[in-house]
Amino acid sequence: MSDASEYTPPKVWTWSKPSGGAFANINRPVAGPTHDRELPVGKHPLQLYSLATPNGQKVTIMLEELLAAGHAGAEYDAWLIRINEGDQFGSGFVAVNPNSKIPALLDRSGSKPIRVFESGAILVYLAEKFGAFLPTEPAARAECLSWLFWQMGSAPYLGGGFGHFYAYAPVKIEYAIDRFAMEAKRQLDVLNRRLAEAPWLGGDAYTIADMAVFPWYGALAKGQVYGAAGEFLSVHEYPNVIAWADRILARPAVRRGRMVNNVNGKPENQLHERHDASDFDTKTQDRIGG
Repeated sequence: MSDASEYTPPKVWTWSKPSGGAFANINRPVAGPTHDRELPVGKHPLQLYSLATPNGQKVTIMLEELLAAGHAGAEYDAWLIRINEGDQFGSGFVAVNPNSKIPALLDRSGSKPIRVFESGAILVYLAEKFGAFLPTEPAARAECLSWLFWQMGSAPYLGGGFGHFYAYAPVKIEYAIDRFAMEAKRQLDVLNRRLAEAPWLGGDAYTIADMAVFPWYGALAKGQVYGAAGEFLSVHEYPNVIAWADRILARPAVRRGRMVNNVNGKPENQLHERHDASDFDTKTQDRIGG
């Protein structure tokens, strides 16, 4: 394989070969469905179609937190979307999310189903629907939403940038890894400084901002993503982020939310589909196998 520095871009780019390393089979330069497949529908008003990636975990954590707070209307069916098998390109999924990315939510509680896609939009939608985890006081609301959208704008540098080139790219490119490692550490420093000022990103209260940021940066600080990335990035330099992540990990709803649609790790932490609260006790992979 030639050195990356030898590549000269053509005048017009064409899609002539797979690109994306470990995720090459999910990348293509066009949108729309590749096959007809209707989505399943369960018994609850909220239908979630997802996978326990960091973006998927945001929503299942939020739903479990709502249920733990007594919002019975937040009961939901969580259906597994296997992105490596192309489930996100089925016609039913594309109808809910034309961008063919998880998570996607369909709210069937009203006279007409409402689709919501993009994880940040789903968090805001659920927070407003149930009046929870999003402050109503203007300054606190602005702070919460600012950190939520900080995550939405920053995570592509962490996941699509650092994570991709460090862990998934078919060839290690020093320039790309250095570029995104620098940005990942800067972002961790941003969080560490904020969390020196307040216990939660929005201030004194746990909010959707924490739920959004934790699966990406909290997991990174705890050494749970991208193999040895935690050591590589010296995450011990960010003690406030680590302490914040520990507070979140201690929440039972968070532990449950991270299990939903999870297909990796210990079988007892994998609940491929979730249709009832009792599923956590009876339908994890260590209990049903397969």
